[in-house]
Amino acid sequence: MTADAGAGGRRRDESLMAEYAPALWRLTASYASSSAEREDLFQEICLALWTALPTFRGDCSDRTFVYRIAHNRALTFSARARSSTIDLQQAREVADDRPGPDEQLAADQSRERMVAAIRALSVGLRQAITLRLEGLTHAEIAAVLGVSENVVSVRLHRAGTELRRRLQEDRT
Repeated sequence: MTADAGAGGRRRDESLMAEYAPALWRLTASYASSSAEREDLFQEICLALWTALPTFRGDCSDRTFVYRIAHNRALTFSARARSSTIDLQQAREVADDRPGPDEQLAADQSRERMVAAIRALSVGLRQAITLRLEGLTHAEIAAVLGVSENVVSVRLHRAGTELRRRLQEDRT
């Protein structure tokens, strides 16, 4: 590898991370409950992307590549953490030590209920809804997950139904 190729690879790494880091942070929230776990998962995703990028052949979009690596790493992370499963009540209790107006508190609580509900979904449903919330199309989600677009549609429908049910239960 020439010096130029190495510099180009670093620029591409930096470009992908600058573009996708906020989305990857959000993705970590659907797999990890504590901020420390989210940071660990984010670092694992970054390392996996950095390791995989030199072998990326361009068979899919950068976006699909990044999300596929991220979701695969998140699944591995979840499997390791499964032995220390947190119940749904604990997942709702995410401390926010920032003082703020009532509207911010209500928004934070609503977001936390949603994240906890997403985290409680089965892996397939969680993957589909997380990617959809990040703005991926059905085709892109299908490519990331290695399933058909019809499967993606079914998973998104089931995830929406399950999320509505769980959030409705939280209100009562």
